[in-house]
Amino acid sequence: MQKLKIPRNHSGITKTLRLPENLVNDIQILADLKNISFNRAVIELLDFSLKNLDDSDEKLIEQKRKEID
Repeated sequence: MQKLKIPRNHSGITKTLRLPENLVNDIQILADLKNISFNRAVIELLDFSLKNLDDSDEKLIEQKRKEID
């Protein structure tokens, strides 16, 4: 299984998310343990999840990307 690696910098856009309190608490604990921002932890967790999607979901995303281009 791939290990989670958390890099330092990124650029991006602003989005508002409403997350369950228990999830926010666990992500904040992880961020504190790794001495990174909450935002950085969320980005890395989402990136890891997208890189490890079920094959059928990955294919659907790829199809949508092609439609956009």
